[in-house]
Amino acid sequence: MARSGWSSAQLESSRGRGLILATRRGGTRTLFAATATGAVVVFVFLSVILPAPAGTPAHDAIRFNLAIFVPYMALALALGRHYGVAMLDRRLEWLKAGREPDEREQRATLRLPFDQMLLSAVGWAGAALVFGSINLRYSGEFGFRVATTILMGGLATCALFYLLGERSLRDIAARALATGPPLRPVAPGVVARSVIAWTLATAVPVGGIGLVALGVISGDTPANTATAWSIVFLVVATVGVGILTTIAAARSVAEPIRSVRAGLARIEAGEADVEVPVYDASEVGLLQAGFNQMAAGLRERERLRDLFGRHVGEDVAREALAGEIKLGGELRDAAVLFVDIVGSTRMAGETAPEQVVELLNEFFAVVVDVIESHGGWVNKFEGDAALCIFGVPTSDERCAANALAAARDLTSRLGRDGLPAAGIGVSAGTVVAGNVGAPHRLEYTVIGDPVNEAARLTELAKDEPHRALASGAALRAAGDGEAAHWRLGEAVQLRGRAETTRLARPAAGME
Repeated sequence: MARSGWSSAQLESSRGRGLILATRRGGTRTLFAATATGAVVVFVFLSVILPAPAGTPAHDAIRFNLAIFVPYMALALALGRHYGVAMLDRRLEWLKAGREPDEREQRATLRLPFDQMLLSAVGWAGAALVFGSINLRYSGEFGFRVATTILMGGLATCALFYLLGERSLRDIAARALATGPPLRPVAPGVVARSVIAWTLATAVPVGGIGLVALGVISGDTPANTATAWSIVFLVVATVGVGILTTIAAARSVAEPIRSVRAGLARIEAGEADVEVPVYDASEVGLLQAGFNQMAAGLRERERLRDLFGRHVGEDVAREALAGEIKLGGELRDAAVLFVDIVGSTRMAGETAPEQVVELLNEFFAVVVDVIESHGGWVNKFEGDAALCIFGVPTSDERCAANALAAARDLTSRLGRDGLPAAGIGVSAGTVVAGNVGAPHRLEYTVIGDPVNEAARLTELAKDEPHRALASGAALRAAGDGEAAHWRLGEAVQLRGRAETTRLARPAAGME
């Protein structure tokens, strides 16, 4: 809930500053943990595990390097934190201001884990230069070995720092990617992360083993128990660090993919409003963003399908989407039901427009409910009337019987409970069903003599006590079951038709 008197921009700024503060604390912990661990392991390996050059007092070398290691370590951590925090604050000005980042700010934010890793690399490169130089006092070979070992330790630590830092910056990355993914990946992708994991887990430890072996071959490193223990140390480090690094690298790829898979499962279960968080700036993040775009497209398609179905009927919409509705028309056997409100002109003149609309909506809600319950669909609303079709587009041998049953049902529900009365006309026969209109604006409907006949019967039905009339053709097509509920009457000449029509009335409405 927003604080009283705060604008939305102020609230977003407050949330952004809180997120920056939490990320700053997490980044500091990551820097200290990765750098200190790597530095201590490298120092112990150089000072204790790796044998000193022949003729060099081991304790003298340890004391000499420790006197420089402690202040260098403290200074490196202090400078790393200072410049790392400054970089974080400078690149997250948009988050402090409570606004969305532009394209440049987004890319700079997404590069934070990599660029902060470069800061750590500078510290390790400086350590290799400093400690390699000061150990030249013992021998050129030993100084080179120290510098090389520090560089390899730095590579491993920087790789670990990147993997941990990327994870700690996920919330920031998610905010930066909320406006949409970049056109090109910004962060190292799956291949690069695999290389980072290989570097940390395999290349560095194996390189250390190789250096020890070269030292033995050159004669600078004695072939004794201490040398053997240094190799054992590197083997154990390779196995342990390899497992941890492989897990970290795999999780950095698997977790985003797992979120996409969970989203797919929800869509398969029928959920439409599905979205996964996007917090990765590599091709894996583009996969997350692509899933969200796909889900949004599915939601839009489902919304359009629902809207389409409301306009043309679910059966028509389903077959149109399946590509089974032909352009033009085709001859089909169908039944047609017209329903038209009695006295609609007087109602419109005596009732406020908004009340007329409300009454029409209530009236048509009943019509739609009844028609659909009998297997038909409302093709179109024509002001205060509706054209209802049975047997098209889905074929139905009982279309005429269903239309007559729907007409009887409507006579029992319309004209009571505040709903206006309506004339109902039913006919059946061969119609042309298909799309009419223009190529860019089509309407699916039926055309033919049964449509005209049903419309004319509706006009006559308004003067009937039961408000419903059907044609003799509809009764013949319906069969004995439904025809038993109707009674044939006189033949009449309907306006606009050359042939006479035999009228049929609901048996329950006849006196």
